[in-house]
Amino acid sequence: MTQPLFESNLHSLPLVARGKVRDIYAVGEEHLLIVTSDRLSAFDVILPDAIPDKGAVLTALAGFWFARLAHVVPNQLTGIEP
Repeated sequence: MTQPLFESNLHSLPLVARGKVRDIYAVGEEHLLIVTSDRLSAFDVILPDAIPDKGAVLTALAGFWFARLAHVVPNQLTGIEP
């Protein structure tokens, strides 16, 4: 099992926002990189223990729905397997 990702730190990209679960970085002027962490939150509080692979599961779910709804809302799936 891999170590849970509690917080990403990509020093080569500007951090735009850090939410309860996702970290958002600017990649140029028109693109964002969204890193889904393994952080756990409940009632708007980030809990101290992360859940291993939670971010991978959330990313896979998002990829599924992005692919499924691409005909409704155009999107770019780069590196996401539905």
